[in-house]
Amino acid sequence: MVKPEDAERLTGFIRGGISPFGQKRKNITILDQDAMQLPEILVSGGRRGFSVGVNPNDLVKSLNALVGAIADPE
Repeated sequence: MVKPEDAERLTGFIRGGISPFGQKRKNITILDQDAMQLPEILVSGGRRGFSVGVNPNDLVKSLNALVGAIADPE
């Protein structure tokens, strides 16, 4: 995780609307392994308050995302 101001600079999106798609440069996307069990997850659509439902497998394929145990179980 990065500081919000760094995330804005790196992605070209404003805080609250940072999408894994359409970023200024290629950044690594990491998805928690538990999300892979769901038929659909919501990700930012590129502006505050706009979410897009995607299949997590499609997200991983389209972004070459990494999958791992990143969420705190508690």
